[in-house]
Amino acid sequence: MANIRLIRRRVRGVQSIAKITRAMEMIATSKMRRAQERGLAGRPYAEKIHQVISDLAALPQAGKARHLLLQRRPINKIAIVHITPDRGLCGGLITNINRRTGSFILEQNVPVSIISVGRKGLDFMRRTHRDIRAEFTWIGDRPGFLDTLPISRIVIDDYTDGTVDAVYLAYSQFVSTILQRPVLEPVLPVEPAPIPAAQNVDYIYEPGPEAVLAELLPRFVEMQIYHAILEAIASEQSARMVAMRNATENAGELIDDLTLAYNKARQESITKELLDITGGVEALG
Repeated sequence: MANIRLIRRRVRGVQSIAKITRAMEMIATSKMRRAQERGLAGRPYAEKIHQVISDLAALPQAGKARHLLLQRRPINKIAIVHITPDRGLCGGLITNINRRTGSFILEQNVPVSIISVGRKGLDFMRRTHRDIRAEFTWIGDRPGFLDTLPISRIVIDDYTDGTVDAVYLAYSQFVSTILQRPVLEPVLPVEPAPIPAAQNVDYIYEPGPEAVLAELLPRFVEMQIYHAILEAIASEQSARMVAMRNATENAGELIDDLTLAYNKARQESITKELLDITGGVEALG
């Protein structure tokens, strides 16, 4: 009888967990759709501004005095903007991006400082005793462009004053609902993309190529960081939705197994009681 009560208690506990994971799945689904829309909507703008910068950097007028954000120099120190979720329960997403950044740091022969965005990445960097330049946590599921400007300002200032010689972005790139790819890409110095021949148009810039380039380069870095955060949020919500769905399905399978065990134990108990009654009747007869 005690075994039956124990199984019944376990069934109720698993049912409660399944209700929680189902609710978290529904919440993540609604947030995922908004995050995906924002992340995908920013891609054309980021691609276009990169194209314009590439065109400007290729002009002879702009090449005479290269902007600080375009200048390459010997690398003596690296900074990484490490973007992770603030909360867990999103499958292997956090482990994958932490492992990607950790492996990159171990491959370097120069000091690496971390600008941590997100509590999970911050905890990982603290456990591994990394040099944390700045930390930003709980920026929310729907950050605005202005919310990410302090991160961009630290990156730009550290590079222009020579504190660091290269800056990388580490984040989870949203590919699809079931696939999020850990990415570590350079952000400074800005590397102009090659211009396809079909897009090589002779534009006229006002007030001039140098002034436009000087204005666009900081905006480009700011947009890259903002877009990476949007991609990371979309990846987080997608991964959490899938993880909670899997957890709900696993809970359902466990409930089925426990219910079967409960029915068997109950049947054994009833059979035993019937045998006891039958035996008692025979003894009295």
